[in-house]
Amino acid sequence: MMVDPKGTLKIIADLGIKQVESASSNLGLFYGLKPAEMKQTCNDLGMTLRSGHTSIDSKWQDTIAQAAESGQEYLICSTLPYQGQTTANYQKIAERFNKAGEECKAANIKFGFHNHNAEFQQDKDTGDVLYDVLLKNTDPKLVHMEMDLGWVLAAGKDPFEYFKNYGARFPLWHLKDMKGRRSTEFGNGTLDIVGLLKHSKDAGMKYFFIEQEEYPVSALDSMKINMAYMEKVDY
Repeated sequence: MMVDPKGTLKIIADLGIKQVESASSNLGLFYGLKPAEMKQTCNDLGMTLRSGHTSIDSKWQDTIAQAAESGQEYLICSTLPYQGQTTANYQKIAERFNKAGEECKAANIKFGFHNHNAEFQQDKDTGDVLYDVLLKNTDPKLVHMEMDLGWVLAAGKDPFEYFKNYGARFPLWHLKDMKGRRSTEFGNGTLDIVGLLKHSKDAGMKYFFIEQEEYPVSALDSMKINMAYMEKVDY
């Protein structure tokens, strides 16, 4: 994507992928493409730019404006705006997320948060699971959770328990199979992909994005395996 974004999007489309999620980089939000250019490129390839990863920083208002211009539905914060593994800090983060949700809503965009594994640590003093602090202190109408199922698994947590306890808070998923703490091709790890997909309604899942971060050969080869696996899944 960093070298040839349009060519890479064509490869992704040729695999049969219809929904894509971007991620900000040193080339901007869309790998050097302008927001309208990214939108048009995806449309021409039969794909929808559904979401985008970013952070809440000094460029936040411009980020919202670009996301709106690109036509994406979700704007996902993938890094915490404040550091500190304490209940008090996560309550502060939740307050900022609620405000970000209001700011995005004003631009007709849905704000959300993408977890990693650190958010499932406990506050050493209170015993609170920090991700739970976020869930309990954010407005479900303003803050939409994108659950990275691989990182939930790596943190030793059970996504089914979150679906049971928090209901339809998770409209977006990252499907990422895991071998220990490393991602792998679907079917080679321990993530119950079929079981999770069968409970997608419990989570309120609307869209999922296939993610893999380590590859034995290449990203393209791994994605071909993942897509072949998904073609056989009945849920």
